[in-house]
Amino acid sequence: MSSILLLTSSPRSDSLSTKIASELADKIKAQNPGKTIVHRNLAAAPLPHIDELFTAAIRTPAEARTPEQTEAVKVSDQLVDELLAADTVVIGTGLINFNIYSSLKAWIDNIARAGRTFTYTETGPKGLVTGKKAYIVLASGGVYSEGPAAPLNHAVPYLKSVLGFIGITEVETVYVEGLAFGPEAAEKAIGAAQARATELALAA
Repeated sequence: MSSILLLTSSPRSDSLSTKIASELADKIKAQNPGKTIVHRNLAAAPLPHIDELFTAAIRTPAEARTPEQTEAVKVSDQLVDELLAADTVVIGTGLINFNIYSSLKAWIDNIARAGRTFTYTETGPKGLVTGKKAYIVLASGGVYSEGPAAPLNHAVPYLKSVLGFIGITEVETVYVEGLAFGPEAAEKAIGAAQARATELALAA
């Protein structure tokens, strides 16, 4: 059975990136009843940051790893398996200091694995996570999809670069932006994001 991997990363209980991303995943599932949603709340259950033991372990063949090295990559292996099993990935994040939450960066560091999600070839790196579609939901107080602040939006370009590197090149973005411009602007932004999510789900 195919799955939708939902990754949320905001520590805020009233997070709009989490709300819209979750709604998008639900809407995609409604269009495809056979799918299941696998939700990883990266803020509520933070992943371990990579360390020296981890980096040594992923460079060691599985059969040659020490028990400590095997344990060090256990969570990473589970995360990669989840990603490979999904045919849809929905990522929710706020724009924090012009980029993604560190909890989401930790997920990326755990799944970017040579030999599992990408490989090196004579012509350069090749992504192994193919045949999937990803959706990015980005919430921000200002407007970063266009206009003078757009160059400060490092979140979407970074996520698209990482996803493309591992083989996911079909990526759509939902912006929930301008939330700091007052209640009316926020309400308009949420409505626009929900409309965009519905449009994308119907096309999924």
